[in-house]
Amino acid sequence: MTLPSWEIGRALGIPIRVHASWFLVFVFVTWTLATEYLPDALPGLSDSRYWGMGAAAALLLFLSVLLHELGHSYVAQRYRIPIGQITLFLFGGVAQMRAEPPSPKAEFLIAIAGPVVSFALGAFCLGAALAADWLSLPFGGQGFVVLGGLLGVVNVQLGLFNLIPGFPLDGGRALRAGLWAWGRDFHWATSRAALLGLGFGFLLASAGAGLIGGAISGMLHPSTASNGGWLMFIGAFLFGAAWSTRRQASLRLALNATCVRDVMIRAVVTIPSQLSLQAAVDEFFVAYGYGSFPVAEEGRVVGLITVQDVQAISQGLWTWRTVADVMRPASPELFIQPEWSIMQAMELMVRTGFDRLVVMEDGRPVGLITGSAVARFLQLHKA
Repeated sequence: MTLPSWEIGRALGIPIRVHASWFLVFVFVTWTLATEYLPDALPGLSDSRYWGMGAAAALLLFLSVLLHELGHSYVAQRYRIPIGQITLFLFGGVAQMRAEPPSPKAEFLIAIAGPVVSFALGAFCLGAALAADWLSLPFGGQGFVVLGGLLGVVNVQLGLFNLIPGFPLDGGRALRAGLWAWGRDFHWATSRAALLGLGFGFLLASAGAGLIGGAISGMLHPSTASNGGWLMFIGAFLFGAAWSTRRQASLRLALNATCVRDVMIRAVVTIPSQLSLQAAVDEFFVAYGYGSFPVAEEGRVVGLITVQDVQAISQGLWTWRTVADVMRPASPELFIQPEWSIMQAMELMVRTGFDRLVVMEDGRPVGLITGSAVARFLQLHKA
């Protein structure tokens, strides 16, 4: 079952959402700070003060994660890459980019922006804590020093952790940018960076398991078990994300290496432009079961008609209206060359909204590339 998420606001025009799993880690971080870290750092306070400070620190920590993701998003928007949303969840946050970076330089700058923000926040918080300690501020000044130091250290750690050169961490994206610039192949670079992500995920999970084993056996302090658990969770998450990315990259490589000619439907079924809609429904849409057809006139493809186009007309008018009346006129985006890759065909379908494209060669239609044909190819490739 997919857990829900809720929108809590917007920043840079981007929806900010909180995943249900975030509440679990928020409670855990607050509890850890209120029962372990803060009583050791600031002895003598009441339990309510510890819990209040723990909750405030947890919120500020996640604000730091949000600013980290906004750093990525700001640079991505400078390269005209739309950001669907930023989601805070169990393992931190993620900015959903709706397009790939246009160049290795863009990829590197987008990747490095997050750690730069984290390091800047860390330096600011540590500097503020040192200043408060030097000035010996009254009325809770020591608490400000402790929380400032905590936020500073965590932000530096966040920046350093994200620089691990394993995809999908920021360091892995920076590595992908370098491999992309060197090999001139985005998907190959993604596959190689994800391979390192698999390795680092395995190492983190193994280290976490070692800490838990040491705590159980008595060789390490029992408190290390919780750290080991987090390392195992993070390692497993990184391994799973890298595995998924590597599979997607392999699939994209296959899509780029396969021509439209190898997948296209060679029996081109066209509808005459002057046919009535009723006849088109009876003789083509029902008979063939396709969702759309190219429209032909004197041997030329002049448009495309879809089920949605027909449904937009009242059924009582189907006898009186022709295909030419409701079809979508032909445009350059409707046609594709047989030497194009399947990846190019899919991108064109997404951009235009057509679920089929007419494959043209020497000025005449030689086939159709459809969404269902691509889906069959994907299923066979997966098998």
